[in-house]
Amino acid sequence: MDKLDEIFALQLSFQEKLKKDRNLTGIPMEEWLQKQTLAMVSELAELLEEVNFKWWKNPHELNRAQIQEELSDILHFFVSMCIEAGMSAEDLHRIYVGKNRENFRRQQGLSEKKGYEVNPPAGG
Repeated sequence: MDKLDEIFALQLSFQEKLKKDRNLTGIPMEEWLQKQTLAMVSELAELLEEVNFKWWKNPHELNRAQIQEELSDILHFFVSMCIEAGMSAEDLHRIYVGKNRENFRRQQGLSEKKGYEVNPPAGG
């Protein structure tokens, strides 16, 4: 089992136990994804606090371990959403690789979607 497969398996196990123990079974996918998105936004806000985004406040020393923990929390919710949407680790990898390829094409001006290229043609 590769690392991404392991992450998906661990999250699925946790998610099933959480839903059972907290009586969260039967929640429609739309509602579950809304809840998970809100939780992820909360974790993103915690990450922002860790990286001194408040320019109006004296910065604190960065705590790399805390930053990594917040990133891990974000990943938990993201993988949970993938699972709920019926996406496997293999699906995520395939879709990510395809999108990554397209992102490079956009930056190089080789995509059908225009406006992303680093050095757009003059007058364009």
